[in-house]
Parts: sequence; C-alpha cells; structure tokens
Amino acid sequence: MSTSNNATSADNQQERLIKLGWIVGFVDGEGCFSIGFIKQPDREESLRIRRGYRMGVQAWHEFAVTQGMKSLSSLKKVRNFFGVGNLYLNQRHDNHKEHLYRYAVRKRADLLRVIIPFFEKHHLQTSKNNDFRLFAQCVRMMSQNKHLERKGLIKILKLSEQMNHKKSKNNLIRILRNQTPTTPFRRE
Repeated sequence: MSTSNNATSADNQQERLIKLGWIVGFVDGEGCFSIGFIKQPDREESLRIRRGYRMGVQAWHEFAVTQGMKSLSSLKKVRNFFGVGNLYLNQRHDNHKEHLYRYAVRKRADLLRVIIPFFEKHHLQTSKNNDFRLFAQCVRMMSQNKHLERKGLIKILKLSEQMNHKKSKNNLIRILRNQTPTTPFRRE
C-alpha cells in the first residue's frame, strides 16, 4: 500500500472507494434520517409569557447513527469523515450491558452543505434511500422557511409520514391537534 499523498494514485483511489462504500453501507444499516415535530404553543412562565412558534409546532431534522460503546470507534470514523456533527452518550439504565453512542448532525447548514450532497452523490442501497430523499426535500423546504407557514408545515408532515416505516398518521395528527388556541389543525 502506498503512503503517497497523491490523490490520483491507484492505491489512494481504491482506498477512497472502499471508505466511501463503508460509509454508505454503515449508514444504510445503522443510520436514520428523521423529521420530527414538537408542540410549542405560547405558555405562561412565572415572570413572562413565553411565545411559542408561529404555527404552534417546532419542526426539527436530524441525521443520526447509533452504536453501542464497543463500536464507538466506528462512529468517530463517520464523524471524522464528514467533519460535522457531534457524538452524544445515551446512558443505559435497563438490562443492557453497554451505553449507546449517537453520532448526530442537526445543524441545517451542515445537512445542506455536507450530508445531503454526499448521499445524493453516493446512493444508499436499501429502502433508506427513499427516507433520505424525503428527508432532503423536507430540510430544503425548512431552509426556505416553509415550515413556518401552515401549507408548508402540512406538506412536511405528509412527507415525514412516508419515512421510517411509515409513521402513524394518528400520532402526527395528535401532535399537531390544537396547535394554537385560535387555529385548530385540520388535514387539508
């Protein structure tokens, strides 16, 4: 194996292809592209009224890969490869023997600049590719502030219902029901 820094050498090209294939395969098996919603209405606090989101709902996005503590080095390789995101510890308090670690990219700019372009160029091979395409569409809509408008939020909701084993529509409707005191949620 060559130790040259020449990116055009056959060894480096082969190494790069192996690394790209490993990243794509690892994410295909262990990764997740998520769009979620959290109710955020106005609420009274002790000294003020905290203003919620205009639509009464916060939409969020995340690309994540989770592994047990024994495979933490794999997550570090993924983080180093992309150069964005963070590692988080999820301590286990159940009958499992090791804690979980999560590599996550939540920052919209990093998703748009690094993660989405990478997976558009290097396609996932399982049904997760469909989740990724829907995820990318939602993140782009959110970067255009579509999630701050009723019509856009509903479209993002409908797209997210098709992701990750088809989330239950009833759960998402429950999240959005009565999103603001004056505007109850209705499916359009």
